[in-house]
Amino acid sequence: MTPKLRILIADDHPLFRQGLRQTIAADPACEVVQEAGDGRTALQFIRELKPDLCILDINMPLLDGLAVVRQMRQHRLPGEVIFLTMYKEPDLLNAALDLDVKGYVLKESATSDILQCIRSVAAGHRYVSPSLSDFLLARRAGAQALREEKPGLDRLTPAERRILKLVADDRTSKEIADELGLSPRTVENHRTNICGKLDVHGIHSLVKFAYENKSRL
Repeated sequence: MTPKLRILIADDHPLFRQGLRQTIAADPACEVVQEAGDGRTALQFIRELKPDLCILDINMPLLDGLAVVRQMRQHRLPGEVIFLTMYKEPDLLNAALDLDVKGYVLKESATSDILQCIRSVAAGHRYVSPSLSDFLLARRAGAQALREEKPGLDRLTPAERRILKLVADDRTSKEIADELGLSPRTVENHRTNICGKLDVHGIHSLVKFAYENKSRL
């Protein structure tokens, strides 16, 4: 018998959590193991329960959804993430994708979208609410254009690509090292290699390139 997908829900609106839980309960393959009303409590439950899937509101008290995921990445906590939000701003979608969040669902369509999103993410795919598809297509087009401008991007290793995205978030080498479990010297070596592959001269120029192209990386 296939184990149920263990899910945590975090949202500061109890009625919304209740409705979401009822919707998820309609799928016998899913089980909501815990709920949280703020990001700090959600992170505590994630550490304790290690759910397969975390459904997080982006805008929560104490820690927002983005901060929760950053902590998950820093401490290598397992579990895929679906973000819930009432906002359609592309910057938030880009921030979620930069954190490798697999699902992004608008609250206005959560009842109709959440089960399909859960199934997609559980199968290893990404899911974004259909009403945001234009933003997603624009991001992909921008990334393709950047690869054509800087073909060296395709030569970056996964570690170098992750470091480049953190550089775009204005992280120092020490902060990157702490998050990835590396030494600052190793991060500096990666940054030097990235500069060489992208034909960018100097660390300051790399920071400028990463920041200006953050949404296309």
